[in-house]
Amino acid sequence: MRRHGYRVRVDNRQAIGSWLSGPRAAAEEMGVDFGYPGQRLGLPQQGPGSVARFGRRLGAVAIDWIGCQLIAYGLITRGDMASAGNWTLALFVTLTILTVGTVGFTPGKRILGLRVISESGGRLGIVRVVLRTLLLALVIPALIWDRDGRGLHDRLARAVQVRI
Repeated sequence: MRRHGYRVRVDNRQAIGSWLSGPRAAAEEMGVDFGYPGQRLGLPQQGPGSVARFGRRLGAVAIDWIGCQLIAYGLITRGDMASAGNWTLALFVTLTILTVGTVGFTPGKRILGLRVISESGGRLGIVRVVLRTLLLALVIPALIWDRDGRGLHDRLARAVQVRI
């Protein structure tokens, strides 16, 4: 749009939301109610059984990864840092499949009070645990999550991480 030789800029940030707030904030400002994380799954809003927050889930993965890295570096490769990375990943995948497949949590998840369950509330079957773990090992699926706070790896395996 031009007026007297000058271009006039139209500011529509309120209508579409700013790039900082994102589309969810813009939708909420327009009155859309997304509910709380886990509401669509029938989970409580707070306390035991509620969806685990991102910070706890990240902390649990960090604890498990560091533990696997220490084992790989100190016991398997005996200080060879170059090959410790591959061993760390192999140990992490093995640990996650075995522990989530049997008791529903890894050591890191247990320390931080988390458990992996199926969407229906029961234990995950071994095929879904393997699928979830392999997607987690790819990292990217875990960084894409839905409005319930579940990573793509959990969503595809029809799993949810909840507080104990």
